[in-house]
Amino acid sequence: MFTDISSEATSAILPLYITGVIGLSTVAYGFIDGLYQGVSAVVRIAAGYAADRGDSPKWVAMFGYGISAIARVGLLFASGFAALTTVVVVDRLGKGARTAPRDALISASSEPENLGRSFGVHRMLDTVGAAIGPLLAFIVLLLIPDGYTTVFVISLAFAVLGVIVLGLFVPNRHPRAEGAGRDNAPAPFRWRHLANPQLRRVLVVAGLFGLLTVGDGFIFLVLQSRSAFAAEWFPLLYVGTNVAFLALAVPLGRLSDRVGTARVFVIGHLALLATYILAAIPVAGWGVTIACLGLLGAFYAATDGVLAALASRATPAESRASGIAAAQTVVALTRLVASTGFGLLWFLVGRVEAVVLVAILLAVAIPIAAWVLFGRGAARAGEPTAHADAQTREQTGEQIDDEAPERTL
Repeated sequence: MFTDISSEATSAILPLYITGVIGLSTVAYGFIDGLYQGVSAVVRIAAGYAADRGDSPKWVAMFGYGISAIARVGLLFASGFAALTTVVVVDRLGKGARTAPRDALISASSEPENLGRSFGVHRMLDTVGAAIGPLLAFIVLLLIPDGYTTVFVISLAFAVLGVIVLGLFVPNRHPRAEGAGRDNAPAPFRWRHLANPQLRRVLVVAGLFGLLTVGDGFIFLVLQSRSAFAAEWFPLLYVGTNVAFLALAVPLGRLSDRVGTARVFVIGHLALLATYILAAIPVAGWGVTIACLGLLGAFYAATDGVLAALASRATPAESRASGIAAAQTVVALTRLVASTGFGLLWFLVGRVEAVVLVAILLAVAIPIAAWVLFGRGAARAGEPTAHADAQTREQTGEQIDDEAPERTL
C-alpha cells in the first residue's frame, strides 16, 4: 500500500509533466510509458527463479522495493528525456524484481480454494495506496500549481516507509512449504513446468491482450482533450479508476474462485473495450469520464490479481514464482509494445482514430482468446490441474483425476 502511494502519486502526474511541463511529444511519452509498463520484464523471470531456488523470496522482493525507492531520488533531479528514461528504467526494474516473489508469498500463505480471493485482498490494499497517491498529488497541485517536485518528495517518503514495513513485518514463506509435511527437501526448478499446455494458453492470451492494452495516461489525455478541467484536476482521474478497482477487487476475486479465473479474466477485457468505445465517441462531459473510470477499474479488478491466480494454478508449487513471473513478463513486454505503438499511432493518425483502431482489434481478440482458453481440446483453464495441485489434493484426501471436477467450472 505504501509503495503504491509512492508510485501512483508519481505516475498520476507523469503524463502532464512529460507533455506539458517538459514539453515532450506523445511519441516520447509513449516510449517512456512503454518502458514504465514493460521494462520490468527484463528481470521478472530471473527474480521468480531466484525466489523459487532460494529460501528467502521475501528478501528478493525487498531488493526490488529498495531499488524502486532509490529511483524516487532520481526524480528530484531528472529534467529531460534521457534522465527521465533512466529513472523509469531503474524504478521498473525494481518492480520486476519484487512482483513475482511477492505474489509467491501470497500464494504460499493461501489455501488453493481461496487463491483468487487472497490476490483480490492484496490488490484491494494495493489499490488503497493507488487511490491515496493520486489524491495526494491532486492536493499538492491544487495548493501549489507547479508543485511537481513536492509530489516527488512525498513519493520518496512513502517508498522508504514501504521498504521499512516490508522488512519489519512481512513473514518469509516459501511455496515449497505446501508439501513440507511429506518432503522437506527443496524441489528443483524445471523449465518444463513453464511449458505445460495450460500455462502456454495463459501466456498466449495474456500476450494477445497485452498488445491491445493502452496505458491509462493516454486514455486520460484523450478525456482531458474533450473536457475543460485544469491540469491540477488530472490526478483525480487516477483516483476514480482506483476507487472502482478497490470496490471490485475482492468481489471479482471471489467470483473467479467460483466460476473460474480464466472466465473472469476474459470478461474483464469487455470492460476495457467499453472504455475505448466511450473514449472514442464525440461526447464530452463528466458522465462519460466517470463511466470510463469505472470501467477501467472493473477491467483491472478482473484481470490484475486474477492473472496471477490463473498463472499460479497452472504451475506446480515448486516453480510457482517463476510461473507467475512468466505471465507478468509476457504482459509487461506486450504492454511496452502497446504503449510505444499507440504513442506513434496517435502522432500519425490522431488520438480518436488511434483509440478506434485499438478498440476494433480488441473486439476481434476477445473471442479468439476465449477460444484459446475454452475451445475444443483446451484444458479447463483457471482451475488447479492434477500436476499443479497434486500436493494439495493428496493432503486433503481428494481423488486426483485427469481433469478438474465439473463443479470447479
